[in-house]
Amino acid sequence: MTQDKAEHHVMFASTILLVLFVGLTLFVVSIVRANPGPDSAASSATFRTKCAMCHGQDGGGSEVGKSMNVPDLRSQAVQKLPDAELAQIISNGKGGMPSFKNSLREDQIHSLVAHIRSLHQKK
Repeated sequence: MTQDKAEHHVMFASTILLVLFVGLTLFVVSIVRANPGPDSAASSATFRTKCAMCHGQDGGGSEVGKSMNVPDLRSQAVQKLPDAELAQIISNGKGGMPSFKNSLREDQIHSLVAHIRSLHQKK
């Protein structure tokens, strides 16, 4: 009988720990989603200053960009590109797009990739 009680206590303690872990994980995830942090604001500002002139505020293309046939950043064709390829395009340029490797840090380029990923929701 004593062993049964010990097993019961171990199971109960394990269940409590699991519930606490899951609860804490869900709590942290909800905070992160509710508060995207300064990187989101910084990447939006970088996008406005470096990209929006051609790609438009929403990524769909400005009048200037459309006249140069820039891609719609919200499109499936752009959204399916791997992050590394988008970062390489931003860094090295492509076609008429200038290179930004000398004017943006690597973390800014990766933040822009994340910003581009968020644009598909605005289409």
